[in-house]
Amino acid sequence: MSHLVPATLYRIAAVAGCGSAVVLLINAAKRAEIIPTSAFTQLVAPVAEILALALVTALYLGFGRRTGIFGLVAFLLNAFALCALVGVEFVINLVFKDLPAATGAALRAGSLGVALTAVSILFLVGTLAFVAAMLSTREIPTTPLVLYAVGAVPISLRAFVPETVLDLGLATLAVGTGWLAIWLFTTSRHLATSTMTGTPPAPRGRRLNVADTAGAR
Repeated sequence: MSHLVPATLYRIAAVAGCGSAVVLLINAAKRAEIIPTSAFTQLVAPVAEILALALVTALYLGFGRRTGIFGLVAFLLNAFALCALVGVEFVINLVFKDLPAATGAALRAGSLGVALTAVSILFLVGTLAFVAAMLSTREIPTTPLVLYAVGAVPISLRAFVPETVLDLGLATLAVGTGWLAIWLFTTSRHLATSTMTGTPPAPRGRRLNVADTAGAR
């Protein structure tokens, strides 16, 4: 298989990550009433998690596999949380929106509220664990990973934080996600080459040269 194939897959995941960042910014702008709420903004909200899942999977396949069991568990927790959040976003944006406030409060007081809390906790734990695993590789830029983790905290605690804090969390998560996606796109060919040759990616700030590749064969 040519290394161009996995390089293309990494780039697709990177584009998906950029799309996730855009949707997160739309969500933040909608909640802050910078843009009006519409059928489009409500329908597109859950897409952020779907697209983010592609980016997270690419980062794990490119780097996280070398973090062992911890990295695998962290990835699975984060991936499962993102999948569960899709359902949460659909409920919040497409169900609660059209329900009377009293009905929504009654639903949150029951088993649905327990489920929403469980997903929020899972997202927080999964995100922090995944970021810790990626940081341990010393191959991914630190700043966007930290922004990704910091932005996830108020989102996970959305029931307990002010609206302004939640909006800032969405924007911070968007910046971290977009930064990681752009970085992945720019390093996709080098990452694909290291994947095909079995050579670990070069540390941050260093490109793999011909001699490195030859020595790995």
